[in-house]
Formats: sequence, structure tokens, C-alpha cells
Amino acid sequence: MKRVFLHLTFWAAYLFQNILLIFLLNTTRLQTTTAKNLALSFSNCAVLLLPKLLFTYFILYVTLKKMISEGFQKKGALHSLIALVLTLLLYRALTVFFVDPTIYGWQNTASSFFYPLAFPVALMDIGFASGAAIVFKQIRQQLGRARLERVLIKEKLETELKYLRNQTNPHFLFNTLNNIYALARKKSDDTAEVVMKLSKLLRFMLYDAAKPLITIGEEVRMLEDYVDLEKIRYNGRLTVSFLKEIDLQQEMISPLLLLPFVENAFKHGASESRFASYIHIEMQLQNSILKFNVKNTKENNEQKDEGAKIGLRNVKRQLELIYKDYDIQVLNETCLFIISLTINLRSYEKNDVYNC
Repeated sequence: MKRVFLHLTFWAAYLFQNILLIFLLNTTRLQTTTAKNLALSFSNCAVLLLPKLLFTYFILYVTLKKMISEGFQKKGALHSLIALVLTLLLYRALTVFFVDPTIYGWQNTASSFFYPLAFPVALMDIGFASGAAIVFKQIRQQLGRARLERVLIKEKLETELKYLRNQTNPHFLFNTLNNIYALARKKSDDTAEVVMKLSKLLRFMLYDAAKPLITIGEEVRMLEDYVDLEKIRYNGRLTVSFLKEIDLQQEMISPLLLLPFVENAFKHGASESRFASYIHIEMQLQNSILKFNVKNTKENNEQKDEGAKIGLRNVKRQLELIYKDYDIQVLNETCLFIISLTINLRSYEKNDVYNC
């Protein structure tokens, strides 16, 4: 129905301008009232619309369709030329044997069938109608292809983003379950609280992390639960601080974006350290600008740092897909690892993932 409506709209617009043109031409050659002039112009244009319709749709749905699917062929060009000649003859026949004698009442017009200037005029009239229709169709198809391309790009980016998020697995899960098992054997009072925190964290990863965006408050609570779970493993040999300064808890952020930085600090820092260590986390949000810093001690082991590099590449790619305005700095010293991230959280609005 949409296609039929577009076709009817195009031909109605063309017929309107054609009637207006003939009306202005008739005012110079006919002495009649405006109403009658309009009626004559409408009848003239309506009759001569037939050959234009036939030729236009032959070109659109026969010649061009074959050219698109099979490429340019001499046979197709010849068929188009024959169709054009037949259309010109039909156009002249309608003009000479119907329009002039029946609509305008002009007699003895048959001798003007092959009038030299008549065919170029007919060619221009037919060519304008068919040319305009072809141009509009090509523009519409081009816009459709561009829209489809944007949709495909969006789907590809969303698939890649989901894959990257799925790689952000809760590596802490098995260690935490072991810790819960140990607490349960000791009949510790902390067991129920730890199970509840783990349940909340898993629920977040299963449901909330599937959303395109969550509030910064939700992301912070998820990080706090994660830090609390990890701290159980280290007793007194790990010092963890988490400083937050947030001006708007409802600011939106991509879920699980910050977790890999914290997870990296525990996995490649504290868990591989034989001595007392610390993790210092700072988060500052002001006017939609998020500054997130993670500093942790580590052992001087370049081979073990490869895992951290893989996780870091994952997060960098997520940032490329989601945000247009961000900066990430990494400082990897002998016994210290620092990640500093700055994001304009509103810059996701300019990204292809959210605008297709």
C-alpha cells in the first residue's frame, strides 16, 4: 500500500504540473474561459498520460530490472529503443486522432501526424515524465539501501558488543563458591550475607547487564558487591578503598563497563601477590564526565600481565563501540598498575549502536 500511495502521489504531482503547463500554453492560443481552459487542459494531459505510463513502467520494471540483475545488454537497449519509438507513435496518434479533433475540436489534423517538430516535443514530454520517475525511484532505493546498511551495521556492532560483554565473565564465581563452602563448614554468620551478595551480583549480570544502559548508581552497587565478595578471599593482607563522588545517581552508563578494571586489579594484582597489597578505586562524576581510576600493587611478572592486556583490549573495543568521547591511560610499572578512564557519558548519543 505504501508503494501504491507513493506511485499515485508522484503521478498526481506530475499531472498537476503538466495541466498547469498546458493551461498556460492554451491561454496564448485559445480564446475561452478559465474553467473551460482547465477542463481542456485536464483532458489533454489525462489522455496523453497513457503512453508516458506505459513507457515509464516498461523502463522501470523490465529494462532497469534486467540491467540490475544481469548487467547492461545490447538486447535490453534495443528493446528500450523500440519501446520508445512505439511510445512516440502512440503519443502522436492520440494527439492527432483524439486530442485535437475530440477535445479541442480541431479538424483536418491527420496530415500533421509526421510534423517535424512534433516528435522532439513528444520525446521531451515523455522523457521528462519517465526520467523524473526513474530518478525518484533510484533516490528512494538508494535511501532504502543506506537505511538497510545502517541497520546491518547497528546489528553487527550490537552483536560484537554482546560478545565482548559475554567475555566479561565473573571469574570470581568459583573462588567465591569455595569461600562460601568454607564459611558454611565453619557455620559462619557471614555465610547468608555472602550468598545474598553473590545472588544479587549474578542477577545483575543475567538481567540488568542485558540492557543497553543502566544508571551509574546501579553500576556502583554492582561494583561494591563485587569488591565485598572478593575481599573475603584475602583476610588482612589486602587493603581496598573505594572512593565515590557522584553528582547524579541517575546518569546512564553502559553496564559492566567498569567491572573489568576492578576485576583485573584483583585477578592480576592481589591474587598473584605474595605480600600485603592494596587496591585503590576512585570514581568521580560531574556534569556527565566520569573519571574512574584503579590503582593496584602487583608482582613484577610480564608473562602474567598478558591476561590483563587481553581484558584491557576488550574494554577498549567496548568503549570504541559505545562512546565517542573518552580517554584511557594505562601506567604499568614494576610493582604498580594504574588505569585512568575518562568518559563523557552523553557521547553515546552520537554512536551508531544507538542511532540507526
